[in-house]
Amino acid sequence: MSETYRPAAIAKIQDQKAQMRRSLLKARQAMPPQVWQQKCDRICTHLTQWPTFQSARTVLAYCSVRNEPDLGPLLAKQRSWGFPRCNGQDLIWHRWFPSCTWPLRPGAYGIQEPDPTSPQVDPQRVDLILVPAVGCDVRGYRLGYGGGFYDRMLSQPSWQGKLTIAIVFEFARLPQVPKNSWDRPLDGICTESGLFLATP
Repeated sequence: MSETYRPAAIAKIQDQKAQMRRSLLKARQAMPPQVWQQKCDRICTHLTQWPTFQSARTVLAYCSVRNEPDLGPLLAKQRSWGFPRCNGQDLIWHRWFPSCTWPLRPGAYGIQEPDPTSPQVDPQRVDLILVPAVGCDVRGYRLGYGGGFYDRMLSQPSWQGKLTIAIVFEFARLPQVPKNSWDRPLDGICTESGLFLATP
């Protein structure tokens, strides 16, 4: 049995992730509102200046909670967006436009979600996924909240091969994140300091 599959090894990695998650969330919550807003604005500026973002047909995004980087300034851009709705253990993606009449509303976790009756996203038209994260290392390995929603989603055939960018503040762009053997890296990271493609 591989060491990475041994229960004790898995438990150790999960404990390391939990400790790192608590530390990063504490730092994020301690950020003064004005500093937080400035950093969010810089992240959005880096994305809008990126040719890949400019040419993307549909971009999957998220609604900020718990002092996550806010992508609100991007949403005025006239393009097709996708926002997630939690359905059991899965994320269901719905289309959204700046001028659409489908309101976002609080979902099961208090996160703004699309109306269940709004049209769903066609994965074939998605060119870019902006992924929320607690932290991410320079190789693209993401530290999430522990629910596994994005891990399950990105392992599905219809979402594999899509360009994925973690959205975090610079202090959460780390040299290394504890990882399990089944973890898969994202393609890059965007922080207030710039856009960084992952290094192998």
